[in-house]
Order: sequence, then C-alpha cells, then structure tokens
Amino acid sequence: MLDRLKPKKMSETQNGEVFEAITVHNFSEKILEQSIHFHVMKLSGGFFLWVGSSPVLSNLAVSMSSKYDSMPLSTLVMGDPSNTAANSLAQRLAKKTKKQVYVSYSLPMTDNNFSLLVEKRIKKELELLPEHF
Repeated sequence: MLDRLKPKKMSETQNGEVFEAITVHNFSEKILEQSIHFHVMKLSGGFFLWVGSSPVLSNLAVSMSSKYDSMPLSTLVMGDPSNTAANSLAQRLAKKTKKQVYVSYSLPMTDNNFSLLVEKRIKKELELLPEHF
C-alpha cells in the first residue's frame, strides 16, 4: 500500500532576501508485511531522510562528496556506532545524488533483503520527485 502526500514547500524572506524553499515529502510503503514510513526534507544543497516504522530518531548520519576520494565522506552524528545502516545508506545516496545527505534509519536490522528493499523504494521515490532532490 502506497500513501503519497504532495510535497510541501516552505520559504522565508528576511531583510528582503529570499531563502531557498525547504520541500517536505512523506510517503509510506508496506515492505515484507511491515509498514515503513519515509520523510524527506529537501535542503539547500542536500536533503534529510528519515526512515522508520515508529516516530523515533534513533540515529543520524551525514555524508557528502569529497574532491579527494570517489567515495563520499560519511560520519555518524548520533546513535549506536555498531549499527552502520544510517551511515552506509547516507554514503550510497550521497554518491548517487552528488548532494549532502542526512539519514536517520530507525528500523531494526533484521536481514539484508529487507534493507535492500527499503533502499530500492527510497531510490524509486527520489527519481519520481521534481528536481530529483
């Protein structure tokens, strides 16, 4: 089951200067009988992605391209360092989009097939969004 909401744009003007809009996009998908929710916020030069089945921010990773390496730099900002899901996903999305990516992956690590299906769904949605985030 797919639950899509139209992206919402938010922008602000301060001292006559218009700041780039933040676009918010939410969608849900049932993957292997589990309801997964996705929240994407387009930021200036990148985006924030939250993935979870309940409203918890259990970790946060950030990744960005580097002129010194073909693989984007990535670090865990908060959360359990033994769980590399957020870090790895942020790095792969940064490489694909060439943007700075923040990821919170708040799903249990049950099996690799589940994680691959979640990532595939994220990439499909990003391709459908205007401006490809």
